[in-house]
Amino acid sequence: MRKRLLLPLFLLSAPLMAAELKIDVEIPRLPVAEYHRPYVALWLEQPDKSHVANLAVWYDLKLKDNEGEKWLKDLREWWRRSGRSLQMPVDGVSSATRAVGTHRVTFDDSKAPLKDLPAGEYRLVVEAAREVGGRELLRLPFSWPPQKAEKQQAQGASELGTVTLELTR
Repeated sequence: MRKRLLLPLFLLSAPLMAAELKIDVEIPRLPVAEYHRPYVALWLEQPDKSHVANLAVWYDLKLKDNEGEKWLKDLREWWRRSGRSLQMPVDGVSSATRAVGTHRVTFDDSKAPLKDLPAGEYRLVVEAAREVGGRELLRLPFSWPPQKAEKQQAQGASELGTVTLELTR
């Protein structure tokens, strides 16, 4: 009797193995007189650059009369791929701009957008644009679902610092 009780308890306490995608985006401190936080978009695309899913869009949500939405088109590549067809704000995707520092977003395969993502080759795309500043875009290729833990980085030159993509299984 005792052995029958222990087995179900052991199974309930075993961790579920979920695939995760963790992204760290560094917003660098820039030595400029007039600093504005960048607008940033993160999305997934296929190798042919076709849009797969939006992960995050950081922009100024608090401007009067939704004025912040007007500047989203400065994220030119994201805007052309999917932004212009969205009604902002998008629940679970859009949020406020981020201050200088490193910011993490995490997604797992139990929820959208990874839940129904077919196996294959993809790229994480991170684009940043800043008022009275520049624009920068980084791409990190990866395979989904990950067969093993993997970590890769890309280094921005101006509007982005280090972008790290970590895949866990």
